[in-house]
Amino acid sequence: MANSNGASAGITFQLTEEQKMIQKLARDFARNEIAPHAEHFDKTHEYPWDIVKKGQELGLTTINVPEEYGGLGLSLFEEMLVSEELAWGCSGISLCITINNLASLPLLVAANEAQKQEYFGRLVDGKMAAYALTEPSAGSDVLGIRTTARKDGDDYILNGTKTFITGATVADWFTVFAYTNPEAKHKGMSAFIVDRNLPGVSVSKPFDKLGQRASDTAEIILEDVRVPAKNMLGKEGDGFIIAMKVFDNSRPGVAAAAVGIAQRAFDEAMQYALERTTMGKPIYKHQAIGHLLADMATNIEAARLLTWQAAIAVDEGHPSIKLASMAKSFAADKGMQLCTDAVQIFGGYGFITEYPVEKLMRDMKIMQIYEGTSQIQRYVIIRELAREYS
Repeated sequence: MANSNGASAGITFQLTEEQKMIQKLARDFARNEIAPHAEHFDKTHEYPWDIVKKGQELGLTTINVPEEYGGLGLSLFEEMLVSEELAWGCSGISLCITINNLASLPLLVAANEAQKQEYFGRLVDGKMAAYALTEPSAGSDVLGIRTTARKDGDDYILNGTKTFITGATVADWFTVFAYTNPEAKHKGMSAFIVDRNLPGVSVSKPFDKLGQRASDTAEIILEDVRVPAKNMLGKEGDGFIIAMKVFDNSRPGVAAAAVGIAQRAFDEAMQYALERTTMGKPIYKHQAIGHLLADMATNIEAARLLTWQAAIAVDEGHPSIKLASMAKSFAADKGMQLCTDAVQIFGGYGFITEYPVEKLMRDMKIMQIYEGTSQIQRYVIIRELAREYS
């Protein structure tokens, strides 16, 4: 477990008093502000501005922004506590609140002081941001991006299209990855902070999605966008390394959200199994259902602990690509199975929108896809294992 400043305190699974307070803050917010409105935003696809603004007041949109810039400055482990609780309420609304964390990661990795002052400052002032890496022809294959950045005096001219960008329609600025030297492959990729109001930047309407309908996901088009050279993160060629370091932090976050959804699905299924009776007894007493619930609870605990381990490794200064991928794939895959099982336990009622488990199943599916598919995670895991055994 991590202590309040992110360092380990030996092998213990007890939260500090400060961590319990952080967890309770997020839990109360999820139950009082998010969960009661989840169904409405799922059905209308509206952006939950009122809830996001309440989250801003509590600092939930600037969780990982360092305290010296006005944020909460939480450790990654503490961020996982928050992410799990918020996702319990609704992972779509939670994503609207926490998407700034993802956009901030490249700045935490590579920004200079002036960049941090300017762009962290905007987030603290209530602005939103988005992380723009994925493209129509490049998702899990980061090296497959086609966006280019050509040097022109004191500027770079950016051209390309980014897709499936969460928060794009409300973002004040984007972190954008582009090739400054395509011939150099991974050594030719660079990262930029791109202001939304620059000429040539346009954003599509939000996509109509299977799940997480409260969060906006859209396309960003860059047409001869002139970005000041001072907005480059790090130096030319640093983009790929920055993106990989972001994954070390972001993949445990996806795992934590998956645990939150899974926990909610289990809570709903367990409660239903206690109340629903067949053949004269509650259905949890039937072995087929009871053993299913036992496995569900076990997998949640395993996914949570793996997520915590991956986050703590980052906080202690030795991030593990392998652990991050293990946490993300295990939590997402087991979570998807768990949500499917929750629908099964509800029977016909699980298939209708009057009960929440069908929404949870739809919301969970994306966890197996974004930040690298479950298949890509296995590729990463075996690659790292081969290196360890070589």
